[in-house]
Amino acid sequence: MTSQIPFAIDFHVHSDDSYDGHEPIELILEHAADIGLDGVVITDHDEIGESLRAAELAPEYGLVGIPGVEVSTRHGHLLAIGVEQRPDPGQPFMQTVDTVRELGGIAIVPHPFQRSRHGVRKRHIKDADAIETYNSMVFTGYRNRRARTFARRRDYPEIGASDAHYLPNVGKAYTEILVSPNASNPTKADIDGDDLVDAILEGRTQIRGKRTPIHKSTVQYAKGAVRKSTYLLTSRAPLIPTVPASMDRSR
Repeated sequence: MTSQIPFAIDFHVHSDDSYDGHEPIELILEHAADIGLDGVVITDHDEIGESLRAAELAPEYGLVGIPGVEVSTRHGHLLAIGVEQRPDPGQPFMQTVDTVRELGGIAIVPHPFQRSRHGVRKRHIKDADAIETYNSMVFTGYRNRRARTFARRRDYPEIGASDAHYLPNVGKAYTEILVSPNASNPTKADIDGDDLVDAILEGRTQIRGKRTPIHKSTVQYAKGAVRKSTYLLTSRAPLIPTVPASMDRSR
């Protein structure tokens, strides 16, 4: 029997292309390689440009390149993994799931049920490809446990991720994916993002890592709230540039 090959991937990371992200993708990729990850998916809020660039640059850092985006659906956030085009924000949750699949990606529900973080409510999750059952940015383990129970009762594959907005948090939690090599992809170097996506759909995942320290989570939440409030104020004021500009989706 051929041994399965493990890949350590952090599927939920924000770059400075997110309104609440901070680091450029080059720094994130370098850090991911330094801490022993096999890949990191940049999932900026409703922006995919830097994620596409990160996926293209990833092999230069010895990483698997997988593009993605965190989409703001009408009912909460959704991770679109393996897509090269951003689904339109503001659409119903299940319609966005269908769009992600049509674009050749998989739809992962991040931090479900956490309304303060735009998590999707249970009644809206009629179908998905996987559930983020371990998000390292939660203050307590209750929400993660609830997500895990939901996923296991419905037999959804489970994903762990850091949801990092700052460099030190990248890889705090990640997913170990077990890939079975075959004749066309016999070694780890031959396996690409499509193989990893297939392994996720087959449920060959294990969650690794730990929660981000509470004081770091608090800082991330607080700064994100300030940036969002600043945007709401400046976006409504005439003759004043929108700050931060990355939140202006009208361009």
